Amino acid sequence: MAKEKEGFSKDPIHSVAQVPIGAVKTTIEVEKGGLGVAEEAVKTTFEAEKGGLGVIKDVGEGSVKKASSFWHGLGPGLTTGAADDDPSGVATYSQQGAKYGFQLLWLAPLTFPLMAVVQEMCARIGLATGRGLAGNIKKYFPKPVLFVVAIMVLLANSFNIGADLGGMAKASQLLVPWLPFWFLVFGFVAISLILQVFISYEKYAKYLKYLALTLLVYVITAFTIKGFPWVEVLRHAFTPSLNFSKDQFILITGILGTTISPYLFFWETSQEVEEKIAEGKTTIAKRQSVDPKAIRKMRVDVWTGMFFSNLVMFFIVAVCGATLFSHGITNINSAADAAAALKPLAGDYASLLFAIGIIATGLLGIPVLAGSASYAVSESFGWKEGLSHRLKSAAYFYGTIFLSMLIGLLINFVGLDPIKALIYSAVANGLVAPVILVLICIISSKKSIMNSHHNSRLTSIVGWVATGLMIITGLVTIYSFF
Repeated sequence: MAKEKEGFSKDPIHSVAQVPIGAVKTTIEVEKGGLGVAEEAVKTTFEAEKGGLGVIKDVGEGSVKKASSFWHGLGPGLTTGAADDDPSGVATYSQQGAKYGFQLLWLAPLTFPLMAVVQEMCARIGLATGRGLAGNIKKYFPKPVLFVVAIMVLLANSFNIGADLGGMAKASQLLVPWLPFWFLVFGFVAISLILQVFISYEKYAKYLKYLALTLLVYVITAFTIKGFPWVEVLRHAFTPSLNFSKDQFILITGILGTTISPYLFFWETSQEVEEKIAEGKTTIAKRQSVDPKAIRKMRVDVWTGMFFSNLVMFFIVAVCGATLFSHGITNINSAADAAAALKPLAGDYASLLFAIGIIATGLLGIPVLAGSASYAVSESFGWKEGLSHRLKSAAYFYGTIFLSMLIGLLINFVGLDPIKALIYSAVANGLVAPVILVLICIISSKKSIMNSHHNSRLTSIVGWVATGLMIITGLVTIYSFF
């Protein structure tokens, strides 16, 4: 009998179903191993998913940190840009949209780089010299030039403050109609003075920064209007057109004057100095040392602020063009009238947002107007200046703020037409700005003053283009009055 093969059962009864014992063992082990592989696969998958969630969490946290870092890096540039859209600016842009529809929308993208370059030059002057703009004009130009500039800024800003106070009071009456006009004007004067005089610079700067975000209401307003003509709006944004009328040139001068405004020049420069003082650099020598990182931070801050400013300008014009102009409402008496006119055309929300925006921009813009006038006058006369000082130690500086606020207050009770006050305050800025722009371009281009932080060739070209544009529109406006 042949020898039985190793590993087979000797039981003949089970010979049909004989299975190799080694194979059974191997199969069990394979199956067991398969379960182990499956278990490992599940474990690996779970860990991968857990890791994926970790990656998502890390990415989310990273984005939040970047956004937070970006926000904390913003300062004078953001508040300066936001302050540019004060009630005078809102009225000018509203009138532009109501009277010409979308025709002049292209001015928003056109003025953005001009405005940003000019404000960057002002910021670099403050960083590189450790002085405000008036302090530099005093140092490098004859005194008569300085005093003329200081007086022009004080008068233009005081007029602008008066126009803004009136606009804010009228807008408030849309929300609380039972409060009298005089009460609201006095109330806003009191609030503005308290913010400037009795609150520390650090808290004050933080307040202005967060208040700047309220300008987003003008962007939101466009999305509350049904059937908003986005395609037509975008087409006009990049298609320049003019009708060369006297009224349009005056309005364009006003638009340029409220966009590239003298008070912004002084405020930007002085706030860069204030930021350094807050860091403990209390002498000019200490403030003149500039870290390249500070220049990069300033540039991001300024360009972000100016973009934000022009974005708001764009949407105010677009909203008024899509509602007021399209329904034949081509004349408005104030920014508050624009808000009231929006109610039947665009709904309660649009009107409410517009009115709230006027009040918020006034609370932001008026302190900047009064403060920049005081910086200009105080540096001209060599007075101790700056919001970092207390009232007693910088009495003349705060006294000038009180003076400009008082002039603005009185303007509201002499029977001046509100829309004329708002538009002509912008036109006044448009006539004052070219004089100061010439001085800014000269100072920021000189290596002997700015050291390595002087203008590049491209910056100088853009700066002089902005200056030339302001001069031309200013001269045309003056000619149109005769």
